[in-house]
Amino acid sequence: MADAIDVRLIAGGKYHDIDYARLQLLALLSEHERARVRIAEDYGEADELASADMLVTYTCDVVPSQEQIEGLKAFLSRGRRWFALHGTNSTFAIETDGKVKVPPLPRDFYEMLGSQFMAHPPIGRYRVRNAQPSHPLVSGVGDFLVEDEHYLQEYLPGNEVLLTTRFSGSTSLFEKDSWPEQEHQAMYLRKAHGGEILYLTLGHARGRYDMRPIADFYPAVERGAWQLPVFHELLRRGIRWALEKL
Repeated sequence: MADAIDVRLIAGGKYHDIDYARLQLLALLSEHERARVRIAEDYGEADELASADMLVTYTCDVVPSQEQIEGLKAFLSRGRRWFALHGTNSTFAIETDGKVKVPPLPRDFYEMLGSQFMAHPPIGRYRVRNAQPSHPLVSGVGDFLVEDEHYLQEYLPGNEVLLTTRFSGSTSLFEKDSWPEQEHQAMYLRKAHGGEILYLTLGHARGRYDMRPIADFYPAVERGAWQLPVFHELLRRGIRWALEKL
């Protein structure tokens, strides 16, 4: 009889409907009988990270300590796989003038993930393109339109890019507020410390009470890519990818 799989789901952070995302991810993980999920709002104890079989993160401005980063390295060194979603690579501070400053991630964490969030324009519609139509994670997935936060990032070499977007224009709320036209990585694979990371930037979610303490009430409910069947298919494939060697 096959053993149960110890899955750590880290879902926490600012200005997002974490409850909604957590529930959706738990439903998808429940499709796999062997997956036994433990939930946290941050990276927790380093030894528990190191001993996990699979890691899924949906966070915003949740940055691991150096001790937790060492736990992540130990996790990956066992050949494990990490499915990182949306704002996992984000950290920021809102200045008194309302401008969003993006300090650098800890270098080890940045090198592990291979990217850092820098800015996004107002939520809007944009096209996601398939960069590797023959790759199993995205095969049969055509280009599609989504209304979501358009994540603009900085990258390190070594990412195997699967989905891309293009953007040029202004992100006036952010410290880096002007962007020439270029491609951005919406989904990629990265090898790190003997393991692998799959990063998917789509999946913004916000409810009416998720901007506190900046605002007590937010006028819209935002579900981004979660409304699209293709996004759920990408999530299912990512979960299967993370489980397939266990």
